[in-house]
Amino acid sequence: MARPDKAGSVAELTDKFRSSNAAVLTEYRGLTVAQLKTLRRSLGENAQYAVVKNTLTKIAANEAGITALDDLFAGPTAVAFVTGDPVESAKGLRDFAKENPNLIIKGGVLDGKPLSADEIKKLADLESREVLLAKLAGAMKAKQGQAAAVFQALPSKLVRTVEALRAKAEQGGAGTPAPAEDAE
Repeated sequence: MARPDKAGSVAELTDKFRSSNAAVLTEYRGLTVAQLKTLRRSLGENAQYAVVKNTLTKIAANEAGITALDDLFAGPTAVAFVTGDPVESAKGLRDFAKENPNLIIKGGVLDGKPLSADEIKKLADLESREVLLAKLAGAMKAKQGQAAAVFQALPSKLVRTVEALRAKAEQGGAGTPAPAEDAE
């Protein structure tokens, strides 16, 4: 029979896995308490970094329906539970790992799909959600402006063509229909 404190820890971790958009597993061996505190700050407001026990976390992940992480629960493990923008947290982890080589990104999960350490680093290379949405809005606005210019050009081109034909007809009859010949 499981001890009540362990059952409570598993339930809490299971809830964190279910309520998070993403979870990133790291190895923190060799980091000081001060460095871990700095890491927690660098992840942003929407991430929670917790040092966990592998066995309990593996059970919690499986209960939450995440089995792709089973191989990553070896050595000292900490999990970053991300409830907001995963790009911001991935950038925080990547940048901290560059400055502190003792932090090793093992892998993770994003919206239920497993991610390798390389995929997390690629995620960190993305621009933030707000920047991507702004670029999309700018592109859509540009396309609307181009479409408006095309639609505006068609009537004005027609008017110019009709005006040119009228001017030619006044100058010398060019553009006027030729008289029909009688066919015999």
